[in-house]
This record gives sequence, structure tokens and C-alpha cells, in this order.
Amino acid sequence: MEKYVKLTSQRYHDVVLRVIPGHFVTPNSHVNYYMDMAALKSRTSEARAAARALSEFYYSSTYVDTIICLDGTEVIGAYLAEELSHVGVISANRHKSIYVISPEYNNSGQMIFRENIQQWINDKNVLLLLASATTGKTMAQSVESLIYYGAKITGISAIFSVTTKLMGMPVHYLFSPTDLPDYATYSHDDCALCKKKIRVDAMCNGFGITPIR
Repeated sequence: MEKYVKLTSQRYHDVVLRVIPGHFVTPNSHVNYYMDMAALKSRTSEARAAARALSEFYYSSTYVDTIICLDGTEVIGAYLAEELSHVGVISANRHKSIYVISPEYNNSGQMIFRENIQQWINDKNVLLLLASATTGKTMAQSVESLIYYGAKITGISAIFSVTTKLMGMPVHYLFSPTDLPDYATYSHDDCALCKKKIRVDAMCNGFGITPIR
């Protein structure tokens, strides 16, 4: 489990993604690689590099009032807000500043925002930031929830994404399966790895990994 491979972004050479080969179970699928983004999400130098790279997708025409951070991407989100502010991306907020928010979840796993937070989402230009998107299910559910709260989605970004477009909007990413040609994702009930009786190495989600001993 400790053996990982470093992938360097083809376009942004200071952005590195660590991947671990194996058999992993995520909330929505089985995958043959785990994307270890702990350093990217926590180490300031790496988070800043990722944010700088992601910001380039929004230089020209995007309005951003609020960044919604999923999967523990708050540090990247804060640097992304800073980068967007520096390059002149327009915020309609009264203080001309970008809000960086993480959602809360109810017992059913639905995204919720308390009343004092909703003012930064309702009728605001919102950018959704994720660590990874394999099936696109979490991404789609998040967009639907944000629209329910009155958000105007102006951007979707992920460090790693299989999905390239959602609801007619492009998904901007730093890494994709083209960086990992043998990457594969399977549904829980039709996993080729399970059929080959390859044991599950770990359970994982956007926050981390739990090895199965």
C-alpha cells in the first residue's frame, strides 16, 4: 500500500499526483488506482501550485463569488480564491472578495447549508471544487444541491476527473485517465477485479484511505 507512483501534470510541471495501484472501493465505484491527494490538499506549496494551475481556466470570462470545496480541498480552494482575485476575476460580492465554503451533510448524505451560509450561495456565481470524480455521480448530486440553494454554477474543477462535461458545462481538471492509460472504474455490482477474485486493498473516499487487513 505504501508503494505509489508520481504523475506530473503534462501542462503544469510543479503539480504532482501520487497514485497507488490496487483494488479500491469508493462510495460510488471500484477502481484500480487510489489517488493519494493528501499532500496536494494539505502541503501549502503543492496546494498553491494546484490552485494556480486551476485558476488559468477562469481568467477570461468567469464570474466567481463563492468556491464550494468538497473532499477536503479547502486549502486549494483558499489559494484558488486568492489567485482568481489577483488576476481580476470579477466577484459580485459587496466586499469584492470570494467566499470559500465547505458543505455540511445530513444523515442521508445530502449536502446542506445553514441559513447564515445560504446568503453566499443563493443567486451567487459558484465554482465547485472536487478532489476527484470517477463516475460523476457526486459531482452531479452536488451541482443539483447547489442549484436547489439558488446557486449559479459558473465552473466545475477537479484535480482528477474521468468526467469531462456535466449538464452541458465543461469539467476542468489537472489529471485524467489519459495520464494513467490503464486506469479503470467499475460499478459495485459489476467489478472486473472482483470477478477475478482480486482482493480489495482498501476502502477510500475523498478524505482518505482505510486499508483492509
